[in-house]
Formats: sequence, C-alpha cells, structure tokens
Amino acid sequence: MAPRFPFSAVVGHDDLRLALLLNAVHPAIGGVLVRGEKGTAKSTIVRALAALLPDLEVAPDCRFACDPANPDPECPDGPHGAGSDRRPSRLVELPVGATEDRLVGSLDLERALTEGVRAYQPGLLAAAHRGVLYVDEVNLLHDHLVDLLLDAAAMGRAHVEREGVSVSHAASFLLVGTMNPEEGELRPQLLDRFGLTVQVVASRDVSTRTEVVRRRLAYEADPAGFAADWAEADAELAARIVKARAELPNAVLPDTELRRIAAVCAAFEVDGMRADLVVARTAIAHCVWRGANTVTEEDVEAAVRLALPHRRRRDPFDEPGVDEQQLQEAMQQAAAELEPDNDPDDDPDGGESPPESQAPQQQQQQQQQGEGKAPKEQAPAAPSPAFKARLLQVPGVGEGAPGRRSRARAASGRTVRSSTVDGHGLHLVGTVTAAAPHQRARGRDGAGLRLKGEDLRLAVREGKEGNLVLFAVDASGSMAARQRMSAVSGAVLSLLRDAYQRRDKVGVVTFRGADAQVALPPTSSVDAAVARLRQLKTGGRTPLADGLLKAHKVLTIERLRDPRRRPLLVVVTDGRATSARPGHDPVQDSLKAAAMLAADGVAAVVVDCEHGPVRLGLAERLATALDGVCLRLEQLSAEQMAGVVRATRAA
Repeated sequence: MAPRFPFSAVVGHDDLRLALLLNAVHPAIGGVLVRGEKGTAKSTIVRALAALLPDLEVAPDCRFACDPANPDPECPDGPHGAGSDRRPSRLVELPVGATEDRLVGSLDLERALTEGVRAYQPGLLAAAHRGVLYVDEVNLLHDHLVDLLLDAAAMGRAHVEREGVSVSHAASFLLVGTMNPEEGELRPQLLDRFGLTVQVVASRDVSTRTEVVRRRLAYEADPAGFAADWAEADAELAARIVKARAELPNAVLPDTELRRIAAVCAAFEVDGMRADLVVARTAIAHCVWRGANTVTEEDVEAAVRLALPHRRRRDPFDEPGVDEQQLQEAMQQAAAELEPDNDPDDDPDGGESPPESQAPQQQQQQQQQGEGKAPKEQAPAAPSPAFKARLLQVPGVGEGAPGRRSRARAASGRTVRSSTVDGHGLHLVGTVTAAAPHQRARGRDGAGLRLKGEDLRLAVREGKEGNLVLFAVDASGSMAARQRMSAVSGAVLSLLRDAYQRRDKVGVVTFRGADAQVALPPTSSVDAAVARLRQLKTGGRTPLADGLLKAHKVLTIERLRDPRRRPLLVVVTDGRATSARPGHDPVQDSLKAAAMLAADGVAAVVVDCEHGPVRLGLAERLATALDGVCLRLEQLSAEQMAGVVRATRAA
C-alpha cells in the first residue's frame, strides 16, 4: 500500500492546515468542516493528518481503544488487565453508503448462528474512538446516520439497543468532514456540531498551481521516495503537536479575552453558547501552538475566523463566511466594551446623541436629496416573510434516493416485515423463527442453529425518500400587476426551504412573455434555486401551456438520468392563460399539456394565486386535468392549516 501524501507537502490551504493542527492539539474543539469545490485536495490533506497524531496507549485486547490510565468502566471488553499496548492513531473513514450496522455495530451474526450466543460486533464509532472520524461528502450522508453521528459526537458515547443487544461504549473522536456545496448543504444541527469550518478554493496564482502539479506528479512517480523527502518536516509538525498538547493545561485565558470572545459572539448574533466555547478552546489551542502561554487578542481573532463562518447564517440560504469589515467592527466594539466607562459629562457635544436607528434614515434622506431623478427601473419588491410549509407528498411508495418527503422502500429505515422475495439485509428474527420448528428434524443436538436456504428471510424496510420538486412559476404581468409576486416569491422560498430540509432535488421553470424557460435545471443545490428566484424577471403574457410543456420536457429528461427519483410538480399560477399563436385556445392547450403530465404519472400540486372579485377558476380545472391537488396560496402554511384544523374541531 502506497504511503499517504505528506501533510507538509500540501501547497497553500493555510487556514485548513491551521484548523486541522489546532484540533490535533485540542480535540475538544470539535472537528473541522471543509467546504470547497471539487479538485482542491480536501481529502488529501485530511487523510495526511493521521500521520501527525501521537501514538496511543491502549488497554491490551480492547477493541474500543480504552486508555489504560483511565479505562471506560462500561467498556464491553472490560475489565481490562494490567499493561498496555501502543499503536498509531487511526483515521476511520465513514463512506456515504454505510449502513447503520456498520456505523454503530450490531449483533455478531456468525457467533449467534454457530455458537448460539449474543455477542456484539463493534462498528466504525468504536474504531474511531480517540482518533479521527472522516466523512467524505458529509452533506450526502443519509439522515438516519447523521442522527446517530450527532448523538455520539455530542455525548462522547455510542449506545446500541437492537436485536437483543444492549451496549454502551466510549466514542470520542475528532470529526472531520468534507463537502462540495454545489451538491447540497448540511442540516443546521450537523453544521453546528463542527467546531471549525474552512472554505477551500483553488489558487489562481500560476506559480502555486505549477508547484501543486509538480509535487503531485513527483508523488505518483515514487510515493515512497516522495514521502521520505518530507518525513523530516512531518516529524517536526508531529513533535510540535506533542509539545503543544503538553502545554495546553498551563495556558491562561484572561478574563479580558473571555469577555472579548463573548462580545464578538454576541455581535455576530450566533445561536446558543457553543460558539463561545469553541472560540475559547480554539484561542487557547492557537496560543500554545504559537509557543505562548497567555491568550491575546491575536488568538481570539484567529479563532473567530475559523469558528464563526458557519454559525452566523440566519437562514439555510445565507452565504457562509465572515465579512472582514464586520469582523473588524465586532473586534473594535468588543475592545470598546472592555475599556472603562466614559463619563457622560465628558461628551464634547453635550446632551445625548441621536439613536442609532435614526442614522440610516438621515443618510437615506441625504441620498434622496442629492440624487436627482429616480432610475427608470426599480428593484423588485422583497419576498414576503417565509413560513413553515405544509408537507406535500408524492402518493404511493417509491424507491428513490433517501430523503424526508415521501414514503419509500429503502435499505435503511424501520423494518416493517420480513420477506423471502425482496428486502435489504437479513431479517434475523424472521430467519430464526422460520428455522426453529425444523431443528429436531435436522438432527440438532448442540447450541448451534441448523439453517437451510429456505429459512433465510430478508428485512423489508420503509423510510423516506427525497423527490424531484419542479416549480413551474408564473412570472407574467398578470401576476405582477396585482402586486402578488411578493407573496408568491415568499411562498416559493418557503417551499424551497422545505425542499432543502427534506433532501429534495429541485428545478425551476418560469413562463412569461412569449415562451417558457428553464431558470434552473434540476439540482441538489437548493440555494442556487433561491438565487435564481430572487433574480426573477416579471411581465408580459401568460404562456401557461408553454410552461407545462417545458416542465414535461424537463421531467422526461430527468427521468432518463435518475429513473428512481419520483417527481413532484408545483405549478404556481393566478389562473390566467394567453397565447401568442393565432388560432390556439390557451386554456385548452394548457389542459391538454396538463393531461399529458398526468398520463406520465407526475404528481402535481397547483397553487392558486387568483385574486379579486372575479374568479375564472382555471387553477381548479388545471389541478383536475393534472390529477393533482389545488391549494390556495395561504394553504401552503403549515401553521395556518393547523389553526384551521383546531378551529374546525372546536366547532
């Protein structure tokens, strides 16, 4: 097996290198999330980290890497004998397609079936204890595995209660994840678990890119020789990590810097207190890493840059990162708050200064006075506030990609029954139950279970799938004329947020003027759909039929690419239809296009935005032709619908 690419040989990525090294010094920081485009050596540098970590002293014959000086009292392999073994720290990789059994462990089937005993087979969480758990493409990890990972990362322990096995063992690890934001974002709960985050981009400097290619080619030509050339540099980093770890208990965090940390986190309005703790731990690690013993403002600023980018997001679609100007203002504000209070009598202006809220208004008035004529085009109205959208589901049971929208047969999820025909994995109870009545006839005289092929039962599991949610949005002048686009945009943004949370693939088709266009091809990057929607142009005719035909074409192509993912078409319209083609009835053309979609089995929801005393009722007819559901705009809100249900029950 070829040696890993040396950590010291990686070119650039200074922030990423620092974040990984600080976590190696102080694992309680909570790990690193590496965000970046493809081909930026994210996985290479993370895998190289393991070689720098100090060797571990472990209890002999312990599969859970217990520390001999402080063994886990609940370790399944305990109590441990005297002595210890020494082994390198492990980097355990959790693949995206891993099963729940592989992550947390399960019943040892070999011993259960041959020896008749219940024995626990450890999983990846046990293997990663006191080491590094690396999740490549962490944003694509199945939701049920994310939940298990969250529990273990939060508690430092893994609990297994399944198939007659009840086990609890220590699972404290350095969590490192990499992701490409183009393939979708992370759930906020998992995002907050990562202590630090780093954005990685490829350098645009020619010299840097040249050196990257030169070193990579040299490594591929002679991996062992290349690693030997950089062994001394890696050894120096490893020794520096050991020294910094030893100095960690002696580092001092002055109360002044602690207050600075609290002030900066408050200025960024981060949720909860985890950010304050992570910044404090990172500042301490940065202090000892640079060879000092007292935390200073320099350490706090370095920690803030790494710990707050992913925590300042107020919405899933906000861009991650810390604005440099905002950071400097927060640091200056924190420094001002640390100074002694000024005497109000020393105010040279005398009296109180005007409230801060008046300043923007005064600036706006000054700008308006000095501007002259207003521009001919005005910015579109801001979307109305988003809300929690009601659940829209595709009927039936599918087999698509794991998600959180519609029912699906899947390799993960709850087991609903056993089957001899189809399923995922062995259904142990069903297999034993089928074999039990035949043991005497098969001559069983010991503890082992005698099985035959006809005894095997497969587990049929039911979970949730993510769908392809295609929005067909009316952007014509008839919508904008009634100033409905603000409410419509807010509703579509709410549905997009719901699609983000449910792991859907999304696409956007808009129709206005003379035809329809694909504003966003189907993608897993829901934030891209939000960006396109916010740039939506309005006005012109209402080619509803063209919009439905364009949606049909998009869904047909996508079905060839991903046949297992079921589509959900959401048509947002005010019930108007026009056509630029002479001799065509726009209403009948729209109904024919809707019937074509229904014939292809496309599940559909029509959002009726019609407003005013005169109603044409086309939205209801369209929903009937689509064999779908018609909802009023206000019926998309889960809270409003819950209120209607409560009022109906009370009546």
